[in-house]
Amino acid sequence: MNTTLENSCVERSIVIQAPRDRVWRALSNAEHFGTWFGAKLEGQTFAPGRRVRGQITICGHEDAWFDVVIERIEPQDLFSYRWHPYAVDPSVDYAKEEPTLVTFTLTDAPGNGTLLTVRETGFENVPPHRRLEAFRMNSAGWEAQLSSIARHASA
Repeated sequence: MNTTLENSCVERSIVIQAPRDRVWRALSNAEHFGTWFGAKLEGQTFAPGRRVRGQITICGHEDAWFDVVIERIEPQDLFSYRWHPYAVDPSVDYAKEEPTLVTFTLTDAPGNGTLLTVRETGFENVPPHRRLEAFRMNSAGWEAQLSSIARHASA
């Protein structure tokens, strides 16, 4: 597990007791993604180059938005997008910042399980005044989100 800010990378992994196709569906279907992630993504689809945006539904963060541009989709192997990490202040125009890259990879795990890894890179490009907080919040946030997708995909 790599969480040093010097490396500008957060990486987390979890083995989900669910087949790879079910975990893939939870990641690659925007509505499923929104359900476990906590964002209103109804009626939207993920496709490379497409922007997907929806209000966050997590208690205490309802003023924030899930706002991403899909980077790559390699069915049942890789899903990635770019976003502005910890973009929670409605008075800030995050569009002026360079986004980080979030990449999910899936590999087979024993017992018909799936190893899901999320890696977020590019924190060195977040403005210095908010870099450490964005890194810290997303580092903890990915722990919670991996638990959430595991519950969703294995249900």
